Amino acid sequence: MAERITIVGAGVIGAAIAFYLSRAGAKVTVIDAAMPASGASGRSFGWINASFFISPDHYRLRLTAIAAHHQLAEDLGPTGSQWPGAISWEQKGDELEATACQLEEMGYPLRRLTGAEVARLEPALSNPPQEALLFPNEGAVDLADLTVRLLEGASRHGAQLCLGVPVTGLRPGAEVLTAQGTIKADRVILAAGTACAGLLAGIGISLPMLPRPALILRTRPVAPVMRHILVTPDHEIRQDGAGRIILPTSANHQQDDSTEITELPPLVADAALARLTALFPGNDIAWEQVTLAQRPVPGDGLPAVGETGVEGLYLAVMHSGATLAALIGQLVAAEVLGGSPSPILEPYRPARFA
Repeated sequence: MAERITIVGAGVIGAAIAFYLSRAGAKVTVIDAAMPASGASGRSFGWINASFFISPDHYRLRLTAIAAHHQLAEDLGPTGSQWPGAISWEQKGDELEATACQLEEMGYPLRRLTGAEVARLEPALSNPPQEALLFPNEGAVDLADLTVRLLEGASRHGAQLCLGVPVTGLRPGAEVLTAQGTIKADRVILAAGTACAGLLAGIGISLPMLPRPALILRTRPVAPVMRHILVTPDHEIRQDGAGRIILPTSANHQQDDSTEITELPPLVADAALARLTALFPGNDIAWEQVTLAQRPVPGDGLPAVGETGVEGLYLAVMHSGATLAALIGQLVAAEVLGGSPSPILEPYRPARFA
């Protein structure tokens, strides 16, 4: 008899796990208080990379996750991912050189660029930097679109979606509580992003989460102005297939430790747009949408993935879902269905917070 698994959370992490579990023959139900990708997954910059990392183990996880995205395209079909590579001049001088040397020692593909090379690769860019790093294997994905594709793939394998139904609590023995009654299964996977901490607190488990709000700006579609993901001192910037330019409004987005947004989002968007148009003058660029997301960041900044110590309950919460989703889907499905614990996930077990 197929194992019955309830996944709490219809963001990209829950969707990836649902896809790989249902593909392996599990009987999967995904439940969410809202629609798919309605939280951080639908308000993400979407950069897939391993040039940002917190520790050597975290680097290896992210590097493996890049390969998992390519595997996902074989398993699922088109994912909408783009692989233009990234050009970074967020750092300068000795800091940029130290980053390059560290990544080279780890074997990460990169190339040092002169200002003339940056100008040749990005001809629309005004005032190109005198030096930069090119990361040719990095990419980007629209996480909201990927989430939908993953859930559609899971549905083709028999998964069922229960949307607009808030989960009010959890119980040992793989029970999920709602206002309408209790859903019982063989296993529960909690992949509800920032909601995980509250649901775990209800059964006596502490999961520290960092408050990490982010504003993401999207412009109206314009003709192509950039060929790569650009990582500047002010913004990370990319342009999607429809021509929209996407950027976090804060500098150093991946390491931004701001705990609140205190300015009006339209004013923040206006300021970010001014910096963007200075990079690409002569283009009629106007912002169309700015979205606020609460990124799900565990207390030490690293993923929390694994058994919780409560009967039947497994946890999967992290930032960045864009980079990690495909790999987490594969590894969690294998572990939950009885495979050996994955060594690459060992540094990220929830027990470290006990």
